[in-house]
Amino acid sequence: MEPSMEKTKLQEPDQSGHSIHKKRDAIWPLVLFYIHLNILGVYGVYVLLTSASWATILFTALLTLLGTLGVTVGVHRLWAHRTFTASKPLKVFLMFCQTTAGQGSIYSVVQAHRLHHAKFQQDEDPYYSKHSFMYAQVRGGLLKYSPQQVELLKDVDMSDLESDPVVMFQKRFYVLLYIFLNALLSVNTPFQYFGDSLATSMFVGFWLRSLIVINLGNLVHSSHFIWSIHKDFKPTDSNSIFLITKSYWPQYHYLLPRDYQSGEYGSYASGIGSSMIRVFAALDWAKDLKTIGSLAVRQGLTKAVETGRPIVECIEEQVELEENALPVNHFLNREKFM
Repeated sequence: MEPSMEKTKLQEPDQSGHSIHKKRDAIWPLVLFYIHLNILGVYGVYVLLTSASWATILFTALLTLLGTLGVTVGVHRLWAHRTFTASKPLKVFLMFCQTTAGQGSIYSVVQAHRLHHAKFQQDEDPYYSKHSFMYAQVRGGLLKYSPQQVELLKDVDMSDLESDPVVMFQKRFYVLLYIFLNALLSVNTPFQYFGDSLATSMFVGFWLRSLIVINLGNLVHSSHFIWSIHKDFKPTDSNSIFLITKSYWPQYHYLLPRDYQSGEYGSYASGIGSSMIRVFAALDWAKDLKTIGSLAVRQGLTKAVETGRPIVECIEEQVELEENALPVNHFLNREKFM
């Protein structure tokens, strides 16, 4: 017994050190902000229904939509996964939109999201993809990175964003841009121009809008818990099937993320984000739209079976061949070319 006990004692420092290396501490100012965000944002619903003018409601809805586009089309599809290229005016527009979301700078969000993909369903994932929806939706954003994650973030390739002047401008002046676009614009406009009180402008324009946009933005990292069909999923386990259409599209996104049509909320090709990218492309503001046709997937799977090579590698080879054959404006006729 004594040698066994001695062996256990010798292992304890290593286990403790390993645990400390992975430990994440709370960001307490952010925790307090989230508490206020939820309480005041929910009260903002009451203010919206009882006190806000229609002009304030419509203006807040517009800012909410723009903030969501900044997260989905901007941070996620353009900067994190490079599913299309954007003109400088479009980049500036999406940068302003993303700033109104209040999630942090484009650079920091993209860096964390790329690590999320690299370590998906592993312990190192900063958004707890192995755990639960609430861990991914809330907890991941309220904790500092562990020493291990800090080291992993250093290895994330960010050279494309570091050479992007729009991204680096926002990173440098993020606090000032946040104060002006996310706080002053949303509060001062209803108060100064629409005749609403300062309290109404704050509860609706800032707190309620921020509650909605931040939660929609966080779904980028947690939506797979809602819309994904997991291996143990049984339709009879939950009545959610009457409200939520589950599919394998979330898994597809984590397998092949460079597809501009992959929706953040369980859809493919039919969401507002995909539609807006096609609108931008039609206006010649977005180019080089990356997507993956069903033929490329079938041929890639066939090649993987025949050669024994990795599936993703084979599909990506077929995608490159397909891209060379697609017309520039393929997004205008998806049924024909996809």
